[in-house]
Amino acid sequence: MSSAARTRVLVVAYRTAATPLLLNAVRARARRSECWFALLVPRPYWDPDTDEASMTLELAIPLLEEAVGGHVEGVIGDTDPFVAVRDAVTQLAIDEIIISTLPARVSQWLRRDLPRRAEQFGLPVTVVTAQQSERAVASGGQSL
Repeated sequence: MSSAARTRVLVVAYRTAATPLLLNAVRARARRSECWFALLVPRPYWDPDTDEASMTLELAIPLLEEAVGGHVEGVIGDTDPFVAVRDAVTQLAIDEIIISTLPARVSQWLRRDLPRRAEQFGLPVTVVTAQQSERAVASGGQSL
């Protein structure tokens, strides 16, 4: 299958980028059909130099690559997660979105209704909500 025929899947995550639940969801998606994957980490507003976002990519990409059995592109996006998704969908010609969030009681992304807002792009959107004990990528500041 040519790379043009691959489904282009955008994985959106920050503090949950390396959780077992997300890794399992991405692994299952990769098994269904040939895919190209990108991990989008919206830059936290308190991280103007993108150090934390870069560390998240550094930690999560090898785990995601192992899960999908191939390369995963890393992208640091806007501080507004919706703008980051919009930009990535446009720039990367995305076909499908997987959004990984913290548990509902602490997730800013769920409070901002990111999954429903992402549906406006007309693409399939899957939400993977981590369990409290699964927060593998932790940092200070706001819960995403």
